[in-house]
Amino acid sequence: MGDIFGKISRRYFLGGAVSLAALAGLPPLAYGQMDGWNLQFPDLSSGPIKRKIPATGEEINAIGMGTWVTFNIGDDPLLLEHCRLVMRAFFAAGGGMIDSSPMYGTSEAVIGRILQQLEKTEPLFAATKVWTDMPSYKIWQGAKKRGILQMEKSRKLWGIPKFDLMQVHNLADWETQLETLFADKEAGKIRYVGVTTSHGLRHEAIAHVMKTQPIDFVQFTYNIVDRAAEKLLLPLAAERGIAVIANMPFRHKQLFDLYGQQPLPEWAGEIDCYNWAQFFLKFIINHPHVTCAIPATRKVGHMLENVQAMYGRQPDQKMRARMAAYVANL
Repeated sequence: MGDIFGKISRRYFLGGAVSLAALAGLPPLAYGQMDGWNLQFPDLSSGPIKRKIPATGEEINAIGMGTWVTFNIGDDPLLLEHCRLVMRAFFAAGGGMIDSSPMYGTSEAVIGRILQQLEKTEPLFAATKVWTDMPSYKIWQGAKKRGILQMEKSRKLWGIPKFDLMQVHNLADWETQLETLFADKEAGKIRYVGVTTSHGLRHEAIAHVMKTQPIDFVQFTYNIVDRAAEKLLLPLAAERGIAVIANMPFRHKQLFDLYGQQPLPEWAGEIDCYNWAQFFLKFIINHPHVTCAIPATRKVGHMLENVQAMYGRQPDQKMRARMAAYVANL
């Protein structure tokens, strides 16, 4: 057995073990026993780590779910079932933010289809985006109308009465779209307003919006390798009282490609990190100004690894610096 398990990455082995426990209806609690192997998992008894939305004080789970690429699957029945199981596991673990966009192909339609199939969909924090590729120099009324129609289509695809969060995707025509979003918030059609960027781009532009507009959320790339946001955007979010969503927490699997075959540090168990997913995510969600991270997957084992990062012992800022230094030296 030892020789066999020695050839299997810790991420997939632990993920598979937790998946089996979940599908059997067993909680993946602190310790499991399998063929003489002690499988350690975070203690779930204290509940998930939550973070406050500065605008209201409302708390949401620190790990949500992204849907870019992973839920853009069309009508493929096998992939639909994978996504259904992932969402079921997500809600079973406490649920929270699901983030999508009209730019993500069929992702919104897939989310809506699965929401209708699941018995438990609470507490869902529904977040999507308005994404218009119409340049701002076009007729203003045309750009505004296009955004309104797109957001209504998204609501119908999800099959929900209203969104918790509506964001302007990658700042596309943000002046026009924010005007609509603020009006919708005032009218009770949405609860929060935000803007996004990704891939570590346009920090100065998004900082301008943060400084000049009364937004509730901002979304940008932040992970243990991509840390440029620490210089400007994270401090600015704290100053302005804006909630932060960290996208690309694994840099599209690249962090696993770079470090997944390397051993976790011996001291990782001190913060209940038993796989790289937990290590990467705990680094992010324990930054004092991060509200939620949104990893994406269509594998149940990976989803359960991700949400387990909300449980157990968490790193303080000294430990976070140690985590970053360990990865930098690999």
